[in-house]
Amino acid sequence: MTQQKPAVPVLYAGLARRCPRCGKGSLFEGYIRIAPGCSVCGLSFEGHDTGDGPAFFIMLPLCLITAGLALAIDLTYMPPLWFHIVLWPIFIALAVGLSLPPVKATMVALQYRHRNVESADPPHLL
Repeated sequence: MTQQKPAVPVLYAGLARRCPRCGKGSLFEGYIRIAPGCSVCGLSFEGHDTGDGPAFFIMLPLCLITAGLALAIDLTYMPPLWFHIVLWPIFIALAVGLSLPPVKATMVALQYRHRNVESADPPHLL
């Protein structure tokens, strides 16, 4: 069975958190739990597993950005240590919380576009 070409751009599907085929149905059933399928076009989302990819692609640049901002603020304003202890965990939690769903949805849309999940052989365990 051949896979249909995506009707929506990958970034739109990711940022809107919509079905990568029709762009109308919701990709998630909760915060980041992928729905079993699209309620509009019927595309099955089974097999589209992103694993730890979204967390990696968020945390790697976020750690560098946070370290740079912490250093810049410390050198410029010299705030007390408690300021850093309070500010940076909140900053990281908000940044991850806001960016995880769109990054995960973008990775699912990329999988849909570049991988035929339905015909893929299951991994063989030795």
